[in-house]
Amino acid sequence: MPIRAVSSVFAYGFPTPGMRETGGLRPLALSGLAGAVAGLGQVPFALTPVGLAGLAMLAWFGFRAPSGRAAAWRGFAGGTGYFALTLHWIVEPFLIDIARHGWMAPFALVLIATGFALFWALATWAAFRLGAGRRWRYAVAFGVTLAAVEMTRSYVMTGFPWSMIGYLWSEGPGAQLAAWIGPFGLTLVTTLGAGAVAMAPGWIGRGGALAGLWGLMLLGGWSILPPPRPAAPDAPVIRLVQPNAPQDEKWDAVHALQYFERQLSFTAAEGAPDLVVWPETAVPYLIEAGHPALGDIAAAAGGIPVAFGAQRLEGLRAYNTLVVLDESGEIAARYDKHHLVPFGEYMPFGSVTRILGLQSFASRDGYGYSAGPGPRLLDLGPLGRPLPLICYEAIFPQDVAGAPDRPDWLLQITNDAWFGTFAGPQQHLAQARMRAIEQGLPMVRVANTGISAMIDAAGRVRAMLPLGQAGYLDRPLPPAHPPTPYARSGDLPVALLLLLALLGLGVTMPRLRG
Repeated sequence: MPIRAVSSVFAYGFPTPGMRETGGLRPLALSGLAGAVAGLGQVPFALTPVGLAGLAMLAWFGFRAPSGRAAAWRGFAGGTGYFALTLHWIVEPFLIDIARHGWMAPFALVLIATGFALFWALATWAAFRLGAGRRWRYAVAFGVTLAAVEMTRSYVMTGFPWSMIGYLWSEGPGAQLAAWIGPFGLTLVTTLGAGAVAMAPGWIGRGGALAGLWGLMLLGGWSILPPPRPAAPDAPVIRLVQPNAPQDEKWDAVHALQYFERQLSFTAAEGAPDLVVWPETAVPYLIEAGHPALGDIAAAAGGIPVAFGAQRLEGLRAYNTLVVLDESGEIAARYDKHHLVPFGEYMPFGSVTRILGLQSFASRDGYGYSAGPGPRLLDLGPLGRPLPLICYEAIFPQDVAGAPDRPDWLLQITNDAWFGTFAGPQQHLAQARMRAIEQGLPMVRVANTGISAMIDAAGRVRAMLPLGQAGYLDRPLPPAHPPTPYARSGDLPVALLLLLALLGLGVTMPRLRG
């Protein structure tokens, strides 16, 4: 983003109180730019103060709007800028087979950015109405309504909480507050803070408010950040296997076998791990009991259990599955992914889309996977009971919190080759780390092309295999922490707080501006 464009938002974003409201398209353009500036707070840029400033500028534009409708349009423009920047990697799956899908890429980015921007439009409209022209009342209304729609988009139509506002803090100590208030509570604190920055008097006041918000979050996070704890002497050693299979080669008949053999060689390498983990859909065969590939894996492992991703059929249904082979090479446990990616792993309104010939991206039959029954723990005996998460299941705090019992650790396998080599994989890792913080549990994360990592219960990456690198890593499992306050309470307290705040703003709403 050109520096001149960013500076123009700062130049015009906070006009003086006596400055007249500008008309035409400039407020919309500046709102869109403010949203993009807010997106710079997200990984991989992680410019948290810049992101907060962009969010505050968007709050100010909404407050300055001449009507609720104008505020909604400014929120829509801001959301479009924000999501276009943070979710630009969404075009990557369409570029795997450019001849077939490349034409869809710009439409996908436009649709996802403007679709999620509708939530922000609703929030800024509601904030304008509930704020009723009063600065500090508006600051509260902006924070509450934007946090509420962020929570809503995490659930509506299976949900997609990627680029949640609270993740502006994911690369610093402020992320630790998620252990107490969860990701939606972190989002609420952020949006309320941005509203307060916007309503502070003058440039010095806004700068001081921004610095104060950032400093308080850092100090709060540092105050509860637990010190690193070494792994227990008897902690299981886990081998993370990263084959680095590009998506355009992953299912090619020749290359697929080469990557399978690469994983076998990494599994058979020197060392004495207690468990070997391969990534999502790591085996290029439809797996069933007695399949020769299972014997190959067991032979390479030499009596060590192996967890790997594969596809399987059950009648006419296909599943994206995590399989655990025991020491003898028998299937000891299995987990079928239950939170599927719309259009990527299944086609909504499947009977209609089959007639139209529309196919999903990820499954090999082209028409999608079936969903598993839901979250469940794997019983790995002395290795404990991990909660398996396949690919983007790790972005849903409710999926992790929905486990039937508290797991001993988290196990994510994923194929991030779909996400490209820049923002997508890094954002995916950041969200996985948030799940560890929220629950106080270590996570083993194994990705096809990276980033594979051993993550401790405070979200710190203890060891990693970077993007685009083939290899393996043996590391002991870090210890778990006691259940966090968020692990005990879940999202209900924040949801109730948002509901009560919205009701309170509505009941006490003075005469509306327009």
